[in-house]
Amino acid sequence: MRFNRMLLSATLVVVALVIQVSVLARLHLPGAVPDLLLLTVLALAMVYGHVSGALIGFGAGLLADLAPPADHAAGRYALVLCVIGYFAGLAKPDNGRLKSATAPMAVVVAAAIGSTLLYAGVGALVGDTAARHVGLVSLLFTAALYDLLLAPFVVPGLMGLARRAENNPLAETGTSAKAADVSSGWLSSGTGLRIGGQRGGLRVKAAKARVARAGRIKGVKRL
Repeated sequence: MRFNRMLLSATLVVVALVIQVSVLARLHLPGAVPDLLLLTVLALAMVYGHVSGALIGFGAGLLADLAPPADHAAGRYALVLCVIGYFAGLAKPDNGRLKSATAPMAVVVAAAIGSTLLYAGVGALVGDTAARHVGLVSLLFTAALYDLLLAPFVVPGLMGLARRAENNPLAETGTSAKAADVSSGWLSSGTGLRIGGQRGGLRVKAAKARVARAGRIKGVKRL
């Protein structure tokens, strides 16, 4: 992953986790809790692709596993968000632009249901039966509903922020040749002249000046 991706992703994940734990988890809504961390992973995965989405999801889930008041085994939510981030990254459009809101909303609903089922499934394997007492159907419905209501306020803004950071020329970490091309492109766009063309133009102007000076001197001698 590029440095700008890592920095932006880490910042957004930490902010989302803080809001998740300190605000959303204390609303005491019936059923599930609105999952801001899941929406953050989805937004970044749909911009960066499936590989980065899986890595971001794993890191975000691991932080959620270790952050208080987590009461489950470490690595459980990391596995869930890693899988969700990978499959959400597969929904990334080829041109990087989404034509409508239908696709991301469908991804949000599928991710909310899939993460709940996967989390409950992993919990059943390790002996956690909390989902049975709450009601799995209620959890699925409320998780999809809350995330779908929260998604329009979170996903488009985070996707736009990620695209803007991705298209920033100063954040590119290419070779020195690419950096030279970018620098020369900025110079040419700002002055209308290329570096090589500017040197050639100065040489031509100097030669014309010498010819004109020689012509004036000859004219004076003939007079």
